[in-house]
Amino acid sequence: MIAIAILAAGRGTRMKSDLPKVLHELGGRTLVERVLQSCQEIEISRRLVIVGYRSELVKESLIEAQEKTKDREFPPLEFVEQTEQLGTGHAIQQLLPHLEGFQGDLLVLNGDVPLLRAETIKQLMAVHKQHQNSATILTANLPDPQGYGRVFTDSQNLVQQIIEDRDCTQAQKQNHRINAGIYCFHWPDLEKILPDLKADNDQKEYYLTDTVSSLSPVMAVDVEDYQEILGINDRKHLATTSDILQTRIKDKWLRAGVTLIDPHSITIDDTVELQADVVIEPQTHLRGKTSIASRSRIGPGSLIENSQIGENVTVLYSVISDSIVAENSRIGPYAHLRGHAQIGANCRVGNFVELKNAQIGDRTNIAHLSYLGDATLGEKVNIGAGTITANYDGKNKHKTQIGSGTKIGSNSVLVAPITLGENVTVAAGSVVTEEVPNDCLVIARSRQVVKPGWKLKEPEK
Repeated sequence: MIAIAILAAGRGTRMKSDLPKVLHELGGRTLVERVLQSCQEIEISRRLVIVGYRSELVKESLIEAQEKTKDREFPPLEFVEQTEQLGTGHAIQQLLPHLEGFQGDLLVLNGDVPLLRAETIKQLMAVHKQHQNSATILTANLPDPQGYGRVFTDSQNLVQQIIEDRDCTQAQKQNHRINAGIYCFHWPDLEKILPDLKADNDQKEYYLTDTVSSLSPVMAVDVEDYQEILGINDRKHLATTSDILQTRIKDKWLRAGVTLIDPHSITIDDTVELQADVVIEPQTHLRGKTSIASRSRIGPGSLIENSQIGENVTVLYSVISDSIVAENSRIGPYAHLRGHAQIGANCRVGNFVELKNAQIGDRTNIAHLSYLGDATLGEKVNIGAGTITANYDGKNKHKTQIGSGTKIGSNSVLVAPITLGENVTVAAGSVVTEEVPNDCLVIARSRQVVKPGWKLKEPEK
């Protein structure tokens, strides 16, 4: 049996934020979500999150994230309060009443170390079980280990001593093997000595590393890529880890047959799914639960968030959020699709068109300078330039329905709620306020009046 405990109680004062540090986002997920995600390939019996600063906010965020994902087969999250932040040892002491009688292993993770790979955790757990260790700790050799606790081992990787950076002598600081803050304990062994931890250090904190001297055997496992264990303490660290994550994501998609033109100007969340032969142009950003099918070309200068893009779609200088675009459609330049817009196959949504909560049938064209909100359009509809659905009466939103084959002349206003039938033609410049049956011509404008020989009178001097 394996229980995991995530340390997520701190504020993170160096982030200069009222938001708990573990709730800052990286690549579309909060830091603590990423830590939970890294455990999804091991069999877990308990999941405990140690919370403190703004604990209700952390709980709400994690519960909401859990409901949106597919990890419901995992045990439910358990939240443990740490009202005072007196060090890592003090945090784990809070588990004593919650894990009473537990006979398995405890994996301890930090909520601000978001780049840890699932493979690394599996390797740590495998070594722990193979050698039947009382404790196994993750270590790394850093080029610059300043600020990290140093780990001293023998030739068999058995840990002899762990010393915090601030407590190291100058000679000890020459050791570049650092403690990553990731541990696996045999809980019954740890449970016996936890109550005896003392705060005999400069910070007057209870260090979890102090348990090492009372446990045996304790083994170190080096992580292959030290970047995995980089922690986040400030905004600079957050930016650094973002760069590392983006490199991972882009390398993955380049190997999978996706073309990234100027990768340095592109950002992609690791929640995004891409198929082979997708082309991503410069200055394009893909976020959230977005998927893009084969042979689509996105960008340059586009933002797509929580949307599904079909095959062979082009999106140029446009913003698409919470929407669906079917195959062979063209979007942009400078289009904005939002609020659950759905675009059919072989459509054109062109220059400076905004669609909000609009369902557009196949082979429909909305070429330029239009706003359609809360509208349903059939197939082969043509929307002339400057067409607007007046969907808001100052209090409520109303629906517009337009049948297949209908043509809306330029500079027309459709005042909702309204229904236009199939094969309707609306004359340019019309303001349509009443229902229109099939196969009609609608002219809803004042008759043009021409007065020959008339001119504006000159003002008197």
